[in-house]
Amino acid sequence: MPAHAAHHDDREIETLEEFDATVSSRGTLAGFRVQAVDLTDRTRELLGTDTAGAVFLGCPMREEAAAKIRTDGALVFPPVPDLPFDPYRGQVYSPDELFTSLADGYEATPDARSYAWFQQTKADGDIYASMLRAVHDDSVSDALDELLAGARVVGVMGGHAMRRGTEAYEGAARLGRELTRAGFTVATGGGPGAMEAANLGAYAAPYDDEMLREAVQLLAKSPGFTPSITDWAAVAFDVRARWPRGGRSVGIPTWFYGHEPPNPFASHIAKYFANATREDGLLARSNAGVVFLPGAAGTVQEIFDNATPNYYESRGEPTPMILVDRTHWTERLPTWPLLQSLARDRSMESRIALVDRIEEVPEALKRLGG
Repeated sequence: MPAHAAHHDDREIETLEEFDATVSSRGTLAGFRVQAVDLTDRTRELLGTDTAGAVFLGCPMREEAAAKIRTDGALVFPPVPDLPFDPYRGQVYSPDELFTSLADGYEATPDARSYAWFQQTKADGDIYASMLRAVHDDSVSDALDELLAGARVVGVMGGHAMRRGTEAYEGAARLGRELTRAGFTVATGGGPGAMEAANLGAYAAPYDDEMLREAVQLLAKSPGFTPSITDWAAVAFDVRARWPRGGRSVGIPTWFYGHEPPNPFASHIAKYFANATREDGLLARSNAGVVFLPGAAGTVQEIFDNATPNYYESRGEPTPMILVDRTHWTERLPTWPLLQSLARDRSMESRIALVDRIEEVPEALKRLGG
C-alpha cells in the first residue's frame, strides 16, 4: 500500500508512512494527532517541523524532540511502561499479535497477560488503571470505525459452547463463508464456538469448498478451548499456515470473559476491556443485519439488545434480524414469540425472520433488505 498523508479530515496519523508523507507533503504537523507511532528515528523531522497544537499519543521519541515539541505548544502523552498492551494503539489487533509467544504456552501471550493485568488492577480499584482501560477501548473503537468504513457488516451471534467437528460448527462455518462470498463483512463476538466457526468460514471464502471440510476435520483434533487453550489455538494456527491469505472478517471479544480466548480466524480483532462497550459496538456496527445462531443467555441478551434500537428506530431504519433453528427459539428458549410481539405493527416487523436451517439465511437476509 502506498504511503499517504493523514486521514480523518487530514488530522490523524497512525503509521510511520503517514507521518513521513504528511511531513513531506504539508511541511507542518500543527494541529495533527499522532497516535502510537514510533518516532525514535524521526528526531530531525520533529526538530525541523512546526508542531503547534499537535497531540502525540504514546509515541516513543528522543527527549530533545519531546522537549522541542512541548515548547511548540504540543501535548505529549508518553508511552506507558510495563503494560502488556498499548492504550493508544492506532489499529485493531491481529491474531498473530495477540497470540505472540504461544509456543511458550498461552499464559505467555499478550492476550493472557492483558487479562491478568485486568484482573489485578480491577481488584485494586486503581483510577489510573481504569483510565488506561478507557483510553484503550476508545482507541480500539476509533480503529474499528476506520476499518469498517463503507463495509456491509453482518453480525453472526452464537454461543461459545459449540464444539469443533460437530455438524452445527460446520454449518456455522458455511454461513460465514457464504456471507463473505456475497460481499458482506462477517463480524462476531470473536470467541470460540459458533463465533469461531463463522470467522473460519469467512477465512475459507477464497478457497474451494473442500478446504473448509478439511479444515474442520483438522480442528476437531482439539474440539474445545478447555482443558488447553494452547492446544486449541495451536491447531487453528496450523490451519492458517496450511491455507494462508484467508478471507477478511472481524472478531470483537472482551477481556471481561478472560476464560474465553479470541479465535485466530478473524483477520481483525477489536478486543475490549469493557464488555458493555464491546456488545453495543458489535451490534451497532452490524449495519446489514444480525444472524442469531442457537445460544444461551448471552445470545438471548444480544437478541434484545439488537431489538431495542430497531423497535425505537434510535439508529435509524431497522436492520434485519434472523434467528436460526425454529425448535431452539420457539421451544427451548422461546424468544421468537416475544420478538414477534414487539415487532407487531412497527417497521421492524418486516425485518425479522425465523428459519430452520443455516442454508436459508442468505436468502432471508436478501428478502429482509440486508
